[in-house]
Amino acid sequence: MADSKLQIRVVFHLITTTLLCLFLSTAVGSTIVPEQSEDPKPKAWPEQFHAVLVMNNTKTSELQVVDLWYDWPNGRNLNLIQHQLGKLLYDVEWTNGTSYYFTRKGSGNVEPECKIILFEVGILRPNWLDGASYVGEEYVDGFLCNVWEKVEFIRYYEDVVTQKPVHWLFYTGRAMHVITFEVGAVLEDSEWQAPVHCFNKETEEHETFAHLPEHPHQFMRDSVPLAAAV
Repeated sequence: MADSKLQIRVVFHLITTTLLCLFLSTAVGSTIVPEQSEDPKPKAWPEQFHAVLVMNNTKTSELQVVDLWYDWPNGRNLNLIQHQLGKLLYDVEWTNGTSYYFTRKGSGNVEPECKIILFEVGILRPNWLDGASYVGEEYVDGFLCNVWEKVEFIRYYEDVVTQKPVHWLFYTGRAMHVITFEVGAVLEDSEWQAPVHCFNKETEEHETFAHLPEHPHQFMRDSVPLAAAV
């Protein structure tokens, strides 16, 4: 009889212990709130870099190769634009809003060209993508990329693994494909200097951003909507 009572007590103890453990685990589990994963953030541009880009206009099929030199500490940005079977154009942009578009002697032009354009804002800042809306992941040029959109002006594609830029698509239809991206590269100062014919009163041309609703080579110039969004 005593043995039966002991067995009953043991069984009862096991049952109550099991129920208590289940209750505690359920109660603890119900108080844990799973962490909400944040959207990825685009990596800020390095303050100095050199990139080789292939640019095509999806609306006109125009094709160009661009040597891009970004130099934030010195307040300047240069796009060396080779038109397909055409001229080599220098686009030198300064943080004070001045841009020089010119060709040099020997670049396939009978007469060197130059145009000076005054923009309302400076070159793109390294953190110009701050505030961009995350779109998701997408394969572009064979790379899995995180994608952001900035004020319906540009879609920016960044490699998920390396965080290097892969592709930019502008609302104008211009698409940039990044071929190389060299962090820390700096172009020698002599290449930034506008040639003498840019300052010849007979050939010098000035225009302002307001008179150029869509200049074909302003893709690196800090546009008014982007400047206002940051």
